[in-house]
Order: sequence, then structure tokens, then C-alpha cells
Amino acid sequence: MLPRGGVEDGDPEAAAGAALQLGQGVLRRLRHRRAPEELAPRLLSLIREQADRARAGKPARVFGKMNGLVDVEIIEALYAASQAGAQIDLEVRGICCLKPGVKGLSERIRVFSVVGRFLEHSRVFVFGPEGEEEVFLSSADWMPRNLHRRVELMFPVKHPELRQRLRREVVEPALSDNYRARELDASGIYRRRTPAPGEPERDAQHTVLAAIQRRSFHAT
Repeated sequence: MLPRGGVEDGDPEAAAGAALQLGQGVLRRLRHRRAPEELAPRLLSLIREQADRARAGKPARVFGKMNGLVDVEIIEALYAASQAGAQIDLEVRGICCLKPGVKGLSERIRVFSVVGRFLEHSRVFVFGPEGEEEVFLSSADWMPRNLHRRVELMFPVKHPELRQRLRREVVEPALSDNYRARELDASGIYRRRTPAPGEPERDAQHTVLAAIQRRSFHAT
């Protein structure tokens, strides 16, 4: 059973703090990062931490799921992390101004989009390799209007069960989708993934829907 109270991270006090931050603006909590003051600097710090890990020869990863990627500072930080050796996977449903797969610039960045039956608006960010990752949920896309001109929120997911659920139902289905996902190449063209010969089709949205249906069935 998932924790009650703070649905996002299992912490009722954190959930109350988030509501106060957005509704009244009178409570500052160290674990929450707000736009326009704090969110962009925190994202840049998290990306640069992965670049530093890669330079030190340690595993380094960034996963981001969002609607849009436009912010220049974020894109430049991602390029630098790629050049340092970090592996970066970005599921960007809409506009993306980053160019992946460019030799010497973004060879270790993969950008793809999944558009299907469900219109998704979740923003999930993961920094670090599995077992050491920091996981965040957010209201903000990586766009100037979200990071610098709106009130937005990003917060860490601390509860282990929720972190695993996000990996099972967001990260892994997106990365393994070989049917509906379209990958952005260095020339700016999206190319649909296709299964290898003998490989079964994997549709991220159908995979998640099936998992939710199974969970609902077992809960009744």
C-alpha cells in the first residue's frame, strides 16, 4: 500500500508545506525548490553534479520527462554533462531545442517523444545511476517561462516504494518503448522506433495502463 498523507513523497508535512508555498507564499522549506527563485539553479546544480561524477570516472545519468525543453542554460549544462561522459535520456513530448547525437557535443544524449492514447503532462527528473539516484517530481518544464516567469514547484521523492513505482511506471517503460516512441536525431528529424526482428512490441502507455489495471484488480 502506498503511503497516505503526502501522496507525492509519503510525507504529510511536506505536502502541507507545498500547499502553503503555492497558495500563500509564506513558508519556505529546504526540500522544495520554487520558480522563479530557486528551481533553475537547483536543476543546473543537479546536472553539473552528474558531469562531475562522469569526470571522476563514476557512473552518471540524467533522465527527464517533460513537455518542453527550451531553456538555454539547461541545454548548455546538458551538453557539458554529455561531453563529460554522463548518459542522458530525455523524454520530451513537445518542443525540444536541444540537438542530440552531435559528435563532440551531445553524443551521449538521447531525446525521444511518446504521443499516444493518453495526453501526458507529468514531469519526472532522475539524477544519478540506479541505486544512487535522486528523484524529483515537478510542475515545471525546462523552459524560460516555467523556470523564470511562473510560480512552479519541484520536490524530491523520498519514499522508497514511490521511487520504485516511478522507475517501473515512468522511466523503464519510456526507455524500452520500441513501438510508439520517436527519437530525435541530430538533423532535427523524429524517427519512430521499431522492434528488432523477433522482438515483441513494447508500448510505454499500454505497459503502464496494464500495470495500473493489475494493481486496481488486486486492490479490490
